[in-house]
Order: sequence, then structure tokens, then C-alpha cells
Amino acid sequence: MKEFALIFRINDIKDFKPSPEQLQERVNWLAGIIAQNKLVDKGNSLLPSAESAKTIKANSVVTDGPYTEIKEFIVGYVIVKTDTIDEAIELAKNNPIFKIGGSIEVRELLKPL
Repeated sequence: MKEFALIFRINDIKDFKPSPEQLQERVNWLAGIIAQNKLVDKGNSLLPSAESAKTIKANSVVTDGPYTEIKEFIVGYVIVKTDTIDEAIELAKNNPIFKIGGSIEVRELLKPL
């Protein structure tokens, strides 16, 4: 299996105050990934060039690269293990960040030498 970083972005961090319900949705999303044994909890991974990245927008449109506007902020990430980037994208599509207009960048991680 390969490892992928799911990098969470939002447009305006100063207005981002998740409600208890939104926090519970995120916990439930993570619990689903944990139940599939696809969550990775380790460091020592390197992000390769942006050319191998994909970004999922709120309307489930998948685009090449992390080409974000300067106004977007990274608010967190998780690392998952899947066989393909497409499978990692499918895991990401269920994240509640899309309900607030956020996006998720998906990047394959390189193993340290």
C-alpha cells in the first residue's frame, strides 16, 4: 500500500469556528477511516513535488495539483494508506470540510531512504 497526505484547506481562517456538530462529523469521518485500517499515524514522510498532487473541491470535482489561491489556509492533515491515489480521493470525498467550502489536497508520500 502507498501512503497519501490529505491536506485540509479553507478560504478564511479568521471566520473558522467549528460547531460541536461539525467537530463530531470530522470525528465520525476519521473513525470510518480507522475502522478500515487506513489511517497512518507516523512521521518521517516527505511530500514530493506538487505535480503528483490532486485537489478535491466541495462539488466533488478533482483537479490536478495543489494550485490554490493565496487566500486559502492549511488547517490540518491526515495520512492514509491505500493502494491508489483514486482510493485516497474516495476516502477524502466524505470529509465534512466541503460543507464549509473547504478543499482537500491529496499527495502521495515518499518513503525516506
